[in-house]
This record gives sequence, C-alpha cells and structure tokens, in this order.
Amino acid sequence: MDEEITDGYSEPCGQCGSVCWGVTNGGQFFCKNCHNVIEFTPQDQTSDTEVESSAAFSDASCHSETGSMMGASSVSGYSSDGRSSVCSGSMDAECYFGQKDRKNLMTMPRTLAFCYLALLWVREAITLADLLRLVSKGHIPYVNAHALFPEDMKFFGKDAMIFRVESIPSYSNVHRDAASLAALIELPAFPPVTPDCLLHPALLTLRYLMDANLPDKLHALVREVIQKTSMGTDSFLTFDPTERKPRLPCYDLQAAALIVVCMKLLFRLDDNVEWKLAKKSDEKINEMDHGKSKTTKRGGKMFSLRKWFMVVQPALERARKKEQQATAMQQWKSETPIIPSLKHKTVVLKRRRVVEQLQSSFKALSGSAPEQQASTPSSFTFLWGDEDGADGPSLHHRCLDYLMMNKKRIWHFVNRKYWHTDLRRCHKRQCGDHFGELEPTLPRMYVWLLGLFSFMLGVEDAKLHGAVVQVEQGLLRKTGHKETPENLDE
Repeated sequence: MDEEITDGYSEPCGQCGSVCWGVTNGGQFFCKNCHNVIEFTPQDQTSDTEVESSAAFSDASCHSETGSMMGASSVSGYSSDGRSSVCSGSMDAECYFGQKDRKNLMTMPRTLAFCYLALLWVREAITLADLLRLVSKGHIPYVNAHALFPEDMKFFGKDAMIFRVESIPSYSNVHRDAASLAALIELPAFPPVTPDCLLHPALLTLRYLMDANLPDKLHALVREVIQKTSMGTDSFLTFDPTERKPRLPCYDLQAAALIVVCMKLLFRLDDNVEWKLAKKSDEKINEMDHGKSKTTKRGGKMFSLRKWFMVVQPALERARKKEQQATAMQQWKSETPIIPSLKHKTVVLKRRRVVEQLQSSFKALSGSAPEQQASTPSSFTFLWGDEDGADGPSLHHRCLDYLMMNKKRIWHFVNRKYWHTDLRRCHKRQCGDHFGELEPTLPRMYVWLLGLFSFMLGVEDAKLHGAVVQVEQGLLRKTGHKETPENLDE
C-alpha cells in the first residue's frame, strides 16, 4: 500500500541518502531505513504534480497568446517562477530583483509616497507624519497587507516577495520617494497652499500648540515669525515638480520648528534663563493666589514653564513606553506563510508550524496577554483636560504677560538675547549631519523640547533640528541681524 502512495517520489533521504519511503499514520512520509520523518504528504505530491502540469500548460498558453506581442524569446527568458509571474499578470516580477531595472518600479514604500502625493494634491489635512502614524497603528493596511487580498488572488514566487513588508519606512525615505515620483510621472504644479488650507503653517502650528499643551497666546508670536521669514507665502509652500530644482516642503517639520524658535525667543532655552523666568512667574502666581484676583491685567491665569514641564514630561514618558510596548507586540510576520518557490515550500510551512507551537506554549506559560484596545484615528498624540483618560490638565488659555515689557508703547521680549548653532550651509554630498556631534553640547531643555516634538511627529531629533536651523537662517536674513534677532516686536 505504501509503495502505491510513495511511487513517483524519488528524492533521497536527507540523513541516510536512501530512497525507501513509507507513510506514517499521520499521512507523512518517513524513511524506512533511518525512520526520518519529513514534512511531505501525499497531498503535497499530488499538488506538486498538478502545479507542474498547470505551469507547463500555462507556459504553452502564454507562449501562444503573447507570442505576437513579446516573441518567444521574451517568455523563454524567464525562470519557472518568472513564467508563473508572467501568466498571473506580473510581467515585471523579475525586474524587482535586479539592480538595473528596479529604480523606477513601484514598491510598497513608494506606494505610501504615492498616497502622500494624492493627499497633497487634494490639500487634505493629513501630513506625512500623520500618514506614517496611521500606518504604524494599523489604521492603513501596510504591514502584511497581502493578507487582506481576496482569496482568488494567490501569490507565489517573486510576486509574493514583492508584497512582503516587515518594517515601516522612515519619514525621510517616504518624503524622498514622493519627490522623485512626482518628477518621474511629470506632475504639474500642485494646487497652492493658501492661508485657509490646513497645511498652512498658521493653522498647523495652532494644532501642534494644542497637542504640546502650550498657551494659544504663543500663536501670535508664531504668526509674526511666519511673516518675517516669508514662510507663509504661496511660492514657499506650493510644490512644483516642474521647477529646475523642485522642493517638496515638510509642512509638519516646518510648523514644529517655528514653535521651537518661538520658545527660544521667549525663554532662550539655555538651561538658565528659562528657569529664572519660571521662578519669576511662580512668584507672581503665588502673589495672585494670596490676593483677591487670580488673573492678570489682560485676563487669564499666568503660564508657568516649570508647571508645564512637570505636566508634559510624565505624559511624554508614558507615551514613549506605550509606543515601545506596541512595537514589541507588533506582528511583523504574516500568519499566512509566503512561499517563494516550490523548492522551499516544505521548509516555510515547517517553520510556520514551529512558530505557532512556540507562541502557543509561551502564552500557556505566561498567561493570556491583555487584549489591546483598538485606538481610533486621531491627529493628536496627547489629550489635555479634566475628562477621564486625559494626560494632564490643560494649559492652553494661560497668559504670557510676564515675558513681555512695554517700552515707548512697543512690546519687547524680557529675554533680550538669542543663541543658535552654526548656521553656515553645508554641502549635502560633502558634509553629513552634525547633530550627533552637537547634541552633547546643546542645552538640555532645548534637546528635551526637540524630543517632545520629534516624538509627536515620529521623526528623529536631528531632522527637526535641521528644520529649526532653516527657520533661524530665514529669520536672521529677513530681519537684517547678522548675529542674533534680539528685538522682534510682537
């Protein structure tokens, strides 16, 4: 009986090398000489035979149908996996694994870049950081997206490898792919980013001020900096791929950098002045608490940098820890195994079974893991207020009167100085990123503020620091100050 089932399977045993197969009670093949059990069943033998015969039939049909268009040589040049890809519709499957042809082909990261270009074209209020956050939280299918394809779409060979994704691309990579895609498909100039568009820095900075729990009174200074740097003009904000050197603006990075520059203008952020100003504000708050009035002359409670730091810092640490746990529990591998070829089918299926057994054993030993509640899509990282689940009290409506002084009917900053790093422009090809060298020498409060907004945007601190430097370059150039913009009128 075993001879009838194993007839036609002539592969030698991997341990002893003999060809003498039997069938176990579980339906698996085993070597009668050394009793080695392999991951092969009679159904696999039948399916392999059917696949080979169907592939041969498909090759012949594809050859006859596409011979007039492609010629016999173009079809015969593909491997067995390549031919199956041709017949399934993926004519360029082989090109994805070559060094010469893959430059202009669509990939999964470039698909995200294409989606971002579409959002920019319709002026949707979704930045690149928002798009990547939606992807990382699973609101947009990206990791193991092939598992959501219809059942009639069976991937095999190189077609399946194209859709295998085990990581989320970085902000810089998607931004670079978006700029190159726009030039490749020769898109015209995008619709202008006008002041009523939610991607405009005047509106985008207001959103980030709320997310960072900063006073909305700070927005007046932000608008002043936007005006002085000309960062709110249509020519600066509109993306035009037809230009000689097209520049795709990083709207979210620019908005966050504007807020950081304004915080430096008000508090200096040199690990000294900001805490002196915070002490001054705390003293005035105590005086108002002991007096009859608890509001300033302009109305509203006074903003304290120290209290703001004590509220935001624990919330930031909790959010970082929560994100690390979510990343550790992320299912990067697909539950449905991807089979690159018939040769590796047995190994892939065996590895998948081993993984499932280990996971079930680990769950049995550690207990059932708490189910993660699916979060609703949101543009905000934090929630400030008095309601349940809030990250802390809201400081949005606090006043900044103690940071300004009135001289000759003109309001000036109490902080009269402004520090900045070296603003000399570096050649991108000859000079790399200097933030790693500068970071140990920078004030800790400035680095912490970079970390806060970098976490909110999902970018590296160096990326945001580069955007801050660009804002400072424009501010110094427009205000006519060679060294520091000390006296900007509010």
